[in-house]
Amino acid sequence: MSTTDTTTPAAPARPTPAEAWAALRAGNDRFVRDEPAHPSQGADRRRELSAAQHPHTVIFGCSDSRVAAEIIFDQGLGDVFVVRTAGHVVDTTVLGSIEYGTEVLGAPLVVVLGHDSCGAVAATAHTLATGEQPPGFVRAVVDRVMPSVAAITARADAGAREALFDPATLRTEHVRHTVAMLRGYSAALDQAVTEGRVAIVGVEYDLAEGSARLVEVAGDVGEAVPAAS
Repeated sequence: MSTTDTTTPAAPARPTPAEAWAALRAGNDRFVRDEPAHPSQGADRRRELSAAQHPHTVIFGCSDSRVAAEIIFDQGLGDVFVVRTAGHVVDTTVLGSIEYGTEVLGAPLVVVLGHDSCGAVAATAHTLATGEQPPGFVRAVVDRVMPSVAAITARADAGAREALFDPATLRTEHVRHTVAMLRGYSAALDQAVTEGRVAIVGVEYDLAEGSARLVEVAGDVGEAVPAAS
């Protein structure tokens, strides 16, 4: 009779959304200090994960090569379930991937990760200012960033039109709008947030400093969005 143990390892205890965010916050602090721990990257971890994965966070970010989620949050194998598109634009496959991370894999936190100097946001700002459209299928990315402008125009005042052409303003609005879109399009995500099983946060990453700043929160992560300065 074989003595090989074929028992599937039990799933770890599911963290709360606040605990998952605290883990990301601590990892980003290490990254900013240039003291990364590079956790969960050894051979033992590889073998442990061969049977199943239990990530604590889904990170939906931009495809930009400078914004590698596992690195900037100092996470390891199996810690984060990453979905990336240019400009973190949403489609049905993105929604399905995020729902897989929360509903099937059990991640209690979804992070929408934007950043400064985003090419997709800059292209959208250029189109708004000049009317010129980008070539090829890049236009499809810009078209999916455009709805984020609606939230600005809804608050239109004397300076609102100029704000539309400011990439920094549009970037922040796009992150916030994406958080709202995830809840608005996905009944599963909206229910999970309402029940407190999942939180969705919007974060902006500073390329030079390496810091991740909270700009939007849906649910409870134990931290509020800082007041605008």
